[in-house]
Amino acid sequence: MNRTTASPLSTAVAAVALVLPLVLCLALAAPAFAHHSAAQFNFTTPKSLDGVIKEVRMANPHMRLILTVTDTKGTRDIEFEGHSLNNLYRQGWRPDSVKAGDKVTVTIAPRKDGGDGGYVTKVKTSDGKEF
Repeated sequence: MNRTTASPLSTAVAAVALVLPLVLCLALAAPAFAHHSAAQFNFTTPKSLDGVIKEVRMANPHMRLILTVTDTKGTRDIEFEGHSLNNLYRQGWRPDSVKAGDKVTVTIAPRKDGGDGGYVTKVKTSDGKEF
């Protein structure tokens, strides 16, 4: 008996064999696609802000800092991002370097669109330590 058409089961197995590797490759590459550049920040015009740390998240790919700031727009929480943990550690940061409630001055690269937030390039604590 000579069959010229494939059975539905063999067609399904062949489809899975072709699609599964593609899906796995895309899933494993997703973290690389999630990372973004710093193009949205203006590193040529640094800006300093005083505030109180509300939260520090030390996690890759970037540190996150939420600062309670009072300025002409009122009092609000602003989220900033910073370097990777590896870069922060080399600059002297440690998990207990700053904590919620600390008064700090941050130097940031502001967002190019003028919105709140930015990229933290330096933190100065109330006792004068700089990171």
